Amino acid sequence: MNIDNTPKKVLVVDDEPDNLELVKLVLEGAGFQTILVKNGREAIAKMDSEKFDLILLDIMMPDMDGWDVFRKIKEKNVNIPVAILTAKAQNIDKMLGLHVLKANDYITKPFGKNELILKVRKLTSSIQEQPNINNTIQY
Repeated sequence: MNIDNTPKKVLVVDDEPDNLELVKLVLEGAGFQTILVKNGREAIAKMDSEKFDLILLDIMMPDMDGWDVFRKIKEKNVNIPVAILTAKAQNIDKMLGLHVLKANDYITKPFGKNELILKVRKLTSSIQEQPNINNTIQY
């Protein structure tokens, strides 16, 4: 919840409708407000009209991949936390996301319900730690 008791707002960007609905179900069940978009262009447009507490961003998307979307998000708002939410589980991808792009976290699919909720709570809290490759969810 924010200071005014409104739920934290999470923008979820993924081209797979099933993934969007699953994340929405999990996060809304935990008290978060979710806004779902199916591509990077929609995500950038949403940022022009709404304020978010966190962005969960898929990497492998058609049209504009997640790496490009990440860069554009940070051009608009350098302070917004962004967690990569992807099936790309190789260490090189994690290193790129966390240490080169400086994403706040890197969550691999499939993920556990409780782990996703804990990560989102941590990322939407007022005090955030630096990203740590050893704190990623892996299955």
